[in-house]
Amino acid sequence: MKLANAFSLFTDLWIGITIAFFPTIKAILNNPLLLFRPHKISALYFARVWALCGDGADTNGKAVKDGLITPHAYGVVLDVGAGYGHTARYLDRTRVSRYVALEPNPLMHAQIRGEASAAGFHEADGTLVVLACGAEDTRTILTALAPPTSPADQRPAVDTIVSVLTLCTVPEPQRTIAGLVRAVLKPGGQLLMYEHVLSHRADVAWWQRFWAPLWAVGFDGCRLDRPTDITVSDVKVANAEGKEESAWQEVKTWGKEGEEEENLFFHSAGRFVKR
Repeated sequence: MKLANAFSLFTDLWIGITIAFFPTIKAILNNPLLLFRPHKISALYFARVWALCGDGADTNGKAVKDGLITPHAYGVVLDVGAGYGHTARYLDRTRVSRYVALEPNPLMHAQIRGEASAAGFHEADGTLVVLACGAEDTRTILTALAPPTSPADQRPAVDTIVSVLTLCTVPEPQRTIAGLVRAVLKPGGQLLMYEHVLSHRADVAWWQRFWAPLWAVGFDGCRLDRPTDITVSDVKVANAEGKEESAWQEVKTWGKEGEEEENLFFHSAGRFVKR
């Protein structure tokens, strides 16, 4: 692997420090109590990073999302890790009845509402739901979509799950992804994924693992070394006999056109249709 590619992360790390680190330190100096609330510091930091990098990341992946999200997303759409709401730009309002934006960082919610409104989704008429919980909190997600009379009444309520550059950060990815698919996604529903993943090349994967701890500190827990495409493909559900089998009746995955194999952010896209 070329050393120039192996050390290409320095530019992104420096950008993160330049645009977010010092303003975050200033916020802490103005309010020292933040030192006792590390999650708030993380939210401040990453909100600043994504405010300046989000549009660029969206543009970088636009061709993939045009072919993945726009023609396939339908019904109730759960956007896992909505960020600043860029996914709303790709939703066909004639096919999508409800946009559910899952974003634990409340500093991003105003921008989500703006993007959603521009796409025709509004909280006032129930076509937009913004949730501050994590992807692992399936009970909160289901309760927000269809409040049950008892926990036993909760049933899968989502037609489409969209994950764009998000599953690299979720805690316990195997359990979280499987929980979403089993509890939240309807039978016949779909998961649309566009993520950077662990490279199939051993030399690239070595460098991804090398940088992963440092990158995670600077970018809100984002892991360069997660084989997310494999994790999603391997999700299982119980069949009628109670035996576990693949959750998917249809799987189609592909790479990002024109992307170099030595890219430390090697991407995978896919459409997974639940049994």
